[in-house]
Amino acid sequence: MNQLPFFRRFAGLWLAGWLLLASAANAQSAEAGGQRNILQEITDVVGLKPRFDLRATSEVQNAAAVVYNGHRLLLYNPQFVAAVNRAGRTDWAGISILAHEIGHHLNGHTLRAGGSQPADELEADEFSGFVLRKMGASLAEAQAAMAVLAEDAPSVTHPGRNSRLRSIGEGWQRANQQIAASTRTSAPSARPAMLASRPTPQPRATAAPVSVVGRITFRDNPTEPFYVTNRLNVIRVGQSNTPEVIGRLTRSDSHDFPFVLVDGQQRRLYISDTGRIYNARGQQVGMVSDPS
Repeated sequence: MNQLPFFRRFAGLWLAGWLLLASAANAQSAEAGGQRNILQEITDVVGLKPRFDLRATSEVQNAAAVVYNGHRLLLYNPQFVAAVNRAGRTDWAGISILAHEIGHHLNGHTLRAGGSQPADELEADEFSGFVLRKMGASLAEAQAAMAVLAEDAPSVTHPGRNSRLRSIGEGWQRANQQIAASTRTSAPSARPAMLASRPTPQPRATAAPVSVVGRITFRDNPTEPFYVTNRLNVIRVGQSNTPEVIGRLTRSDSHDFPFVLVDGQQRRLYISDTGRIYNARGQQVGMVSDPS
């Protein structure tokens, strides 16, 4: 606001002002906006706790955001706020002033010396526009105070009216876009997060050792034994006593021939329920028996 950082530029006046504020320590936003707790409403829409002290005093010309002994204060002149509301023809004007000063605090402007700077004022203006849209104000209502208070031309400390109205409009539009987006998406679940219990590690299954469960004898080579393992592999033991997998048994849907022997070349032999082995022409070519 114009000349808002009164105490930031004139530190000597602060001590006198503080003595006067002590007698008004309980002054709250009812003086600035009726019975509404404006400070609470502003901080609610941005998800913050109202960790600011709102003080009414005639020692400021309009409003100011200051820090004293680590406490963040919002100072305002009740007569000034009432006059702004009358000039803007809406109570939103006074609310925008308080939102602007909170914007100074939240953007860190009160943490550095040097008084008002144009860039800081525009950031606080944008914040006030954002907040007022969240609270339900129209764009014209959000800009009402600045429309009657701001100077046309910029100064060393404050931007001109058009720049300030534009920043308020940018904050208002950003909030408006968020509100519009929230109406296009389904509401998120309100169920609280549950800590997932970690599954109890299960012992890794140990593969059963390979064992021989059957012997195959082929009619065209009866002296060379082949064996069936418990993993349904068909193996041959050579002269080096090293087993060699030459095929595999797979289960079938046939009741008469429950197993099919498939070798490495995908040739098939059919094993009956009695252990006889047949080729595709129906000729018996071998026999499955106990391994002993």
